[in-house]
Amino acid sequence: MSEKTLKLVWSWTWAIVLGVFLTVLIRFYFFVPVMVDGSSMMPTLHDGDRVIINRFGNVNRFDVVIFKEDDREYVKRVIGVPGDKITYKNDELFINGEKQEEPYLDEYKKQLGNALLTDDFSTEGVLPGGVVPKGTVFVLGDNRRASKDSRIMGPIPESKILGTTPICYWPLEHAKFIR
Repeated sequence: MSEKTLKLVWSWTWAIVLGVFLTVLIRFYFFVPVMVDGSSMMPTLHDGDRVIINRFGNVNRFDVVIFKEDDREYVKRVIGVPGDKITYKNDELFINGEKQEEPYLDEYKKQLGNALLTDDFSTEGVLPGGVVPKGTVFVLGDNRRASKDSRIMGPIPESKILGTTPICYWPLEHAKFIR
């Protein structure tokens, strides 16, 4: 082989190796795909939906996150951050005494008519001092009637959060940016 051919082969080999490396890095570290298992996040996410975990950025109130507990991945919505006191009364959310809107539940609540989606609940008496402890978040599934969440599991350590889920990409009819 000529020197020109060797340089061409080497440049193509290098480009392919770099491309594979970057693809693996992005796929398995930056934006990890996960399949939703169960109905606890309906109507926002459905059983079998595929979402992407964004491992970067801060976790904020009302973000949908994925965390690992008991060797299982859970998808839930952050309702409380450290220092928050959470109360549900008559299907309305109050954080630190202020009423909060939950527009992601509006359609589901309409379907239920007069039935409550979220039973009355308070972190008073359940958490030390009634507030979400430092280094943890309080999470709920959007399908409050069928969700194993912080009401059962307690606050989730921030160290167990794998990332936020900003995008549902499959199936196509469910594809959307998650709010």
